[in-house]
Order: sequence, then C-alpha cells, then structure tokens
Amino acid sequence: MSETAIPAGWTGEFRQPRNSAAEVKGSIHDDATASKLCFKGGTVAGSIHMDQFVRGLVDLYGDRWFEPGAMSLYFTQATVDREAVQASVEPNEARAHLTMHNEAGAQICEGTATLGRDPQSELARRMAGQTPAEPAGLRILKDMAVGDEHHDIPVRIEPEHLAAYLERITEPMAAYRDEQVLPPAQIVHLAHMTRKHVLAKAAQPSVGLFGALEVEAIAGPIRAGVDYLARTRTLKFSESPRTENVWYEVVFTGKDGGPDLGRVLYLLRLMKGSSPLWGP
Repeated sequence: MSETAIPAGWTGEFRQPRNSAAEVKGSIHDDATASKLCFKGGTVAGSIHMDQFVRGLVDLYGDRWFEPGAMSLYFTQATVDREAVQASVEPNEARAHLTMHNEAGAQICEGTATLGRDPQSELARRMAGQTPAEPAGLRILKDMAVGDEHHDIPVRIEPEHLAAYLERITEPMAAYRDEQVLPPAQIVHLAHMTRKHVLAKAAQPSVGLFGALEVEAIAGPIRAGVDYLARTRTLKFSESPRTENVWYEVVFTGKDGGPDLGRVLYLLRLMKGSSPLWGP
C-alpha cells in the first residue's frame, strides 16, 4: 500500500506587525487604555497576525486556498507595535497546525487551517469545550441572548482601503494586489462592520479584544470593491476572571443574497476592568 507524502513544514521570517489602530482612544489598541487594563501597551489586532500564515498556506495548498480555505486561530498572548513574531505551518493529514511565537519564545497564538470547513478546527473545539456562562453572572452582556440574529447588513471594502493596507502588510501576496483578494485581516475588518449590531445590547463603556478568530472562504475569494450582505448570529457566552466573552459568527452573501460566500467566527473578550459594572 502506497502512502501519500505529507509536505514539509514552513516557518516564516520574523516580522514586526504594526498597531494600525493605536490612535483609537479608549480601545485596547490605545497605549493608555491598554496599560490601565494591565497590558504592556496598545495591542496589535489578532487579525493582523493571521496574514503572516498565508504564504505558508499557499505553499502547502496552492492559490486554491483563497477559494475554499479556512484559518482558525486562538490567541494566547497579545503583542504590541513592532513586536517581532514568527509564524509556522506544520502540515498533517487532516489539517495544518499553526503556531506563532515572539523572539523570547512565548506563544502568541495557535490554530489550524484546511481547504474547506473543518468541524474539528481550533475554534470549533475551543467553543465546544468552554463552559457556558451563567446568565446571572454576566453584567456587560446580560441583555444579549444566544440566538440573537441580524440580517441584510451591507458591507464593503473599498479598493483604496485595501491598497493602503497593503503598504504595511507583513506578507504581501500577488493575489491581493492583482486580483483584489482580501487578506484574512481585511475579511475580519469586513465582518467587524457588523459589530455595532451584534453588541447593540451590550453595556457601555467596555473595551474588547479578539480572543480567537476563524476566517473561511466558502465559494471563492472575498474581494475589495464588491458589495456584500452580512448576517450575524450569537452562538455562546463564557467568562473568565478578567473577561466576559461572546462567540458569534458573521456570514457573507452577494448583495442580492444567494449562497453563502464566506464566514468569520469570533471569540470577543470584553474586559471586566473596563466596565463600571465590574467596578469596586
């Protein structure tokens, strides 16, 4: 019986992602706000780290990864502006294993990637394994409910926005420039346009950060300059000593509806220390 060879792993160069939202005062990306919440400085959005894995995934799967490809990352440590980090892709038969470390060797994130939806992705397993929060224990998210939905939200990334982003991307790819394919971070940005709808009932003020992200292309690449409709669904609540957490998904269709084209799954952590509801 012959065996199919598994390709060798890939490790990228150390890169220094920028904190592109450092000027957003009152956010986790703002040095002053992040420091008050016991971070070492304004954080680089976890979505930006996703872009560093794409070159390794294209080496593994080819350009077809942009069409039905999925990436699922759980973040274990936040980084700050220009902190050097290195991405690695380790293939196996079922899915690729993804890891990122800083120069000191601390793990920044881990995850999985596949061609097509993976029912055993990093986030699928993490979400299933988290104990649901007791509704009475939630304060920031107490008015939200599992099953909350929003539909027909228009979303679009302009080509000019993509072009500006590509000037600072850590791993440029021809498909982004020549075909207007959105990098994973910009697919998350497209989905993030729905956040005001998803969190409309969440108590304010509060400061959130990405705890985990999963990006999936279902039917071809998601592109700049294209009008999409998004729908959202709240899936689960959990909590930790420092955060209230909401899991939700955003699904894209064409501007006139039709089949699903792409999906983003979020674990959004809301810092208890940022809310007066958790004050002394």
